[in-house]
Amino acid sequence: MTDQIVATLKDGIFQIRINRPEKKNALTEDMYAALAAALSQADENPEVRVVTLTGTGDSFTSGNDVADFLKRDTGSPHQRPVGAFLVAIAANRKPLIAGVNGMAIGVGVTILLHCDLVYAAEGATLQMPFTNLGVVPEAASSQLLPQMVGYHRAAELMLLGERIDARRALEIGLINGVSPAAELAAVVTARAAIIAAKPASSILATKALLRRSPEPMLARMSVENAEFARLLQTPEARAIMQAFLDRRKAG
Repeated sequence: MTDQIVATLKDGIFQIRINRPEKKNALTEDMYAALAAALSQADENPEVRVVTLTGTGDSFTSGNDVADFLKRDTGSPHQRPVGAFLVAIAANRKPLIAGVNGMAIGVGVTILLHCDLVYAAEGATLQMPFTNLGVVPEAASSQLLPQMVGYHRAAELMLLGERIDARRALEIGLINGVSPAAELAAVVTARAAIIAAKPASSILATKALLRRSPEPMLARMSVENAEFARLLQTPEARAIMQAFLDRRKAG
C-alpha cells in the first residue's frame, strides 16, 4: 500500500487517511488502488467495526490528479483502479464516517454520498465542477445526490458547479455536522466509537437495510421483520434485553 494512503486499526475503528498534502491530496491511480485495498481489508476483517476517512493537512481531497489520470487514460474507468475503488466504497458493508478536513472537490464530494455519516471542519468547502470540465458526475452521484438533498439543490450543485461552504452543505443535508477544525478528528472518532460499541450484527444489518434500493412498503416490512426475528435470537441482543429487564426489576 502506498504511503499516500495511511490505514490503522484501533479499538475496532479502521482509520483511512489520504496523505498527499503537498498536492492537496489529489488522487492518483496508485492511491485509488490503495483505497480500494484498504476498504476491502476493512470489510473482510471482523475486528473492524467502523471505518473513518479523512485527509491530511488543509484538504480532504482536491479530486483526481489530472496529469496522472490523463497519462493513464487507457480503457474504461470501470476497468481501472478508480473503478475498483468506487465499487469498494459502494459495496462496503461496514459503517463509514468521513471527516472533511478541508476542500473536497469532484470525487472528493461524490464519495461522501457513499458514507453513512459526514462531518466537516469550519472552513471546509465542497465543489462538484464536472460540467466546468466538460464531463459528468460519477459514482452514481446523479442518483444519490437528488435523493439526499432534493432535485433542485442537486441540479444547482451539479449544473452550476459552484463551490459551497460547510455551513451550506449542512443546511441542505449533504453533511451531518460542522465543527472547529481542531475538533473534527475528535468528533469523528467519538461518533465512530459509539458505533463500534454496538452489536456488530445489528449495525451491519441496519446499514444493509438503509442501503437497499427502494421497494414497496410491505416488501420492506417483510425484509425488516425477517432481520428483526433473526437478530432477536443472537446472544448479544438477548443479553442486552435481559440486562434491561433486570434493571427494570431492580428499580
